[in-house]
Amino acid sequence: MTPLEWDLQQVLKRNRDGSRGTQYERKKTVMQFAKEIHGLGFRGLCLRNVRQKHLQKVLAEWRTGKPEGRPISAATLKNRLASLRWVLEKVGKSNLLRESNRALGIEARTYAPEQSKAMTLTEAVLKRVTDNHVYHSFRMQAAFGLRRSEAMKIHPDWADRGDKLSLKSSWTKGGRPREIPIRNPHQREVLDAAKAFAKNGSLIPARKSYREHLMTWEYQTRRAGLSKTHGLRHAYAQRRYEELTGRKASILGGTPTKELKGALREQDRQARLQIAAELGHSRSSIMNTYIGR
Repeated sequence: MTPLEWDLQQVLKRNRDGSRGTQYERKKTVMQFAKEIHGLGFRGLCLRNVRQKHLQKVLAEWRTGKPEGRPISAATLKNRLASLRWVLEKVGKSNLLRESNRALGIEARTYAPEQSKAMTLTEAVLKRVTDNHVYHSFRMQAAFGLRRSEAMKIHPDWADRGDKLSLKSSWTKGGRPREIPIRNPHQREVLDAAKAFAKNGSLIPARKSYREHLMTWEYQTRRAGLSKTHGLRHAYAQRRYEELTGRKASILGGTPTKELKGALREQDRQARLQIAAELGHSRSSIMNTYIGR
């Protein structure tokens, strides 16, 4: 372990801000930062000696996508910078990254992709999943548009409120509880199957921590031939838009918002607000990413 890795480990141990999922992702980012600093030739560097030039070197690497061998999205860059800013704030060096993301030349997130990122959870995919906890989490994620961490942490029995699924603040991003309507027989079947499997517990095995089970999730995702499962949320959003408006989402060839007039424009606005709330987003503009402009 390099001196910088050791220093970062100590900061992470002393400060456990955010959910376990947030802590896990933050640790991955800052330890990756330490490894890349080492690989760039800054050997023996301690956290107290980190300077702006070191941050700029790593940011340049991330921009080109060299560590991963592929381009890195603006959203990923923003998440990584947020983790670095968190560390620097904890050690009194926040001045090293005062610039806003925009000043650093990182585009805003609220873009509309040209192609849908929706993913369908087929029976062929599910047959490749060998862990029952992950199997039921995948199905819950697809049926209710849950985030990965929510689909793992959820206690299906507790969450079932008859006509809606209730999510505790301790399961959700940002600690915001929310409710998702149960609208069709498929959702009911998925929820009942998860309840029968988990009994009165969560979809994380009792013998495992969240972090340990996350490794299982990632292995099962690869085994099923998936890169990530976030596309299940995109598919949920697109289904809900069609249910609420009677029209396909613009990203699937439906009418763009700018071409809608009067009552149809207001219907589109209300649908976006509703779907954003069900997905756990505070801004309806993020729906551009899921269903298009």
